[in-house]
Amino acid sequence: MRYGTELGRVRGLGSAKEGTHHWWQQRLTAGANLFLMLWFFIAILRLPAYDYDTVHTWLSSSWAAIPMALLILSVFYHFRLGLQVLIEDYAHAESRVLAMVALNFFTVVTAGIAIFAILKVAFTATTGVPHA
Repeated sequence: MRYGTELGRVRGLGSAKEGTHHWWQQRLTAGANLFLMLWFFIAILRLPAYDYDTVHTWLSSSWAAIPMALLILSVFYHFRLGLQVLIEDYAHAESRVLAMVALNFFTVVTAGIAIFAILKVAFTATTGVPHA
């Protein structure tokens, strides 16, 4: 016995009208994470040294700062999508809403802090001495 309309089955829409959208977002962010993490590890390995000035100079380049910001956005969004599935599957009623609000707040705040740190390094001059 089949439930749903013909159009709903063709579009892949379930009862929540989300269909495969969430699944595709997770797969796309996973692919982006794989590509950007590969870039990150190769870029780090190619640095001549790992001291403050070298890393600061590297991250000051737009060729490093932009992919780093994209990496942060992709990783945090993928993190949010994965935990959303866990919350939807295992949390009940009121606790589900509270958990989703806390998840969204945590994700936005921590991703914002990481993006701010990248932008601060990208737009400040190297002085040779790390600042506290």
